[in-house]
Amino acid sequence: MKLSDLADKQIHFIGLGGAGMSGIARIMLARGISVSGSDAKDSAVLSGLKTLGADVFIGHQASNLGAADVLVVSSAIDQSNPELAAAKTKGLTILSRAQALALLMSESKSVAVAGTHGKTTTTSMLTVALQQAGLDPSFAIGGMINRGGTNAHLGSGEIFVAEADESDGSFLAYKPFGAIITNIELDHVDHFPDIEAVNQVFLEFVSSIQPGGFLVAGIDSPGVINLLARITRTDIEIITYGQSADYAISHVSLQPTQTHARITKLGKVLGELSLSIPGSHNIENATAALATALKLGAPAAELLVGLAHFSGAKRRFENRGISNGITVIDDYGHHPTEVKVTLETAKRFAGTGKVIAIFQPHRYSRTAMFVSEFAEVLAIADQVFLLEVYAASEPAIPGVSSILIANKMSASQVTFEPSMIEVVSAAVAAAQPGDLIITLGAGDVNLLVPLILQTLEDKIAN
Repeated sequence: MKLSDLADKQIHFIGLGGAGMSGIARIMLARGISVSGSDAKDSAVLSGLKTLGADVFIGHQASNLGAADVLVVSSAIDQSNPELAAAKTKGLTILSRAQALALLMSESKSVAVAGTHGKTTTTSMLTVALQQAGLDPSFAIGGMINRGGTNAHLGSGEIFVAEADESDGSFLAYKPFGAIITNIELDHVDHFPDIEAVNQVFLEFVSSIQPGGFLVAGIDSPGVINLLARITRTDIEIITYGQSADYAISHVSLQPTQTHARITKLGKVLGELSLSIPGSHNIENATAALATALKLGAPAAELLVGLAHFSGAKRRFENRGISNGITVIDDYGHHPTEVKVTLETAKRFAGTGKVIAIFQPHRYSRTAMFVSEFAEVLAIADQVFLLEVYAASEPAIPGVSSILIANKMSASQVTFEPSMIEVVSAAVAAAQPGDLIITLGAGDVNLLVPLILQTLEDKIAN
């Protein structure tokens, strides 16, 4: 199937409100393609798509398909879904989310941003930097860019920037002109049995880059170093970034709410990189975006301005408000490495104040694999409240619970509190002016933020 084949087709999405699916639908609507879709519950995302012309259904039933010609379905959708079953019976063309995105990317100079951590932020940074340079790229990101308030856009330029999620190996469908690999670690253990399986899928991803294309690789990651040693291709350019790389990072200054560094390209000072968001990891993400955008022909001066204006992505150390002198941050971190850098950033942000973390482990398989690692990195916070594991459609594993993490931490530092109502009361009661409360996890822990802020307001009133 070619992109032009979709022009007169009706495309139906199961799980239309999801971050990845909604972005693809948004771009299809902008192309004038007829879109319909369903989701289990209504949301602001669905309302936005409805405004753009999509036919939206709440709940899943076979009749929702209507006159659809093509079905787009994510790997998270159960095979028993009535719409999926009906589409199979009708003999409709069925595309995975990745295959649908690959179609949209197929006629552009595409760049896929991959890696175990930092994909959403790096993709967002690259997009904002290219926009500043006047290139108006199309983009599809797994999270909202704060500056634009959207996760997808059909641009007028030839470049298409896409976040490439390795979680189920489907990013092999993209076949990009250029790619970024930020880092490589073991994760998604429901799909990958060991680190070698992860290494292999990233090697296949490199093999999928178009001949004459390029790879931007973060060599401060041991996993990426291992990958580069295994690449035998000579028909793509490999560009590195890190402390000792083609794009070298030095003179790093980490401040509570911003970061600075000097970037040197092949031994020559390229410029000073200033970010209005905290965290050493964001200097690395920005350098990846800078190296990629320069390879795409954008001028360094404009790119540095664009990166300086980048205000973050939703749920990536997102400052949700201050009440009673207490700052509330929300973050998507759900792997030990992500939790570590996020809590280190939070400690720097809080200064002399306490960091109070509400952590919701994501998936039973990940929790079981990283119990000790989670306990170690969560200890960076001054006080930790553990919610129960967020299943994310994964069946429970007998004996696997957040209690396993709590049991490996100091009893004076951690509290297992499965009630979301009670955890808000406990966290707010523990907080004093100058402290920071952070919600951590890829599940629905972020839904607590408005209640935390309201409870803090009530605390002032009383």
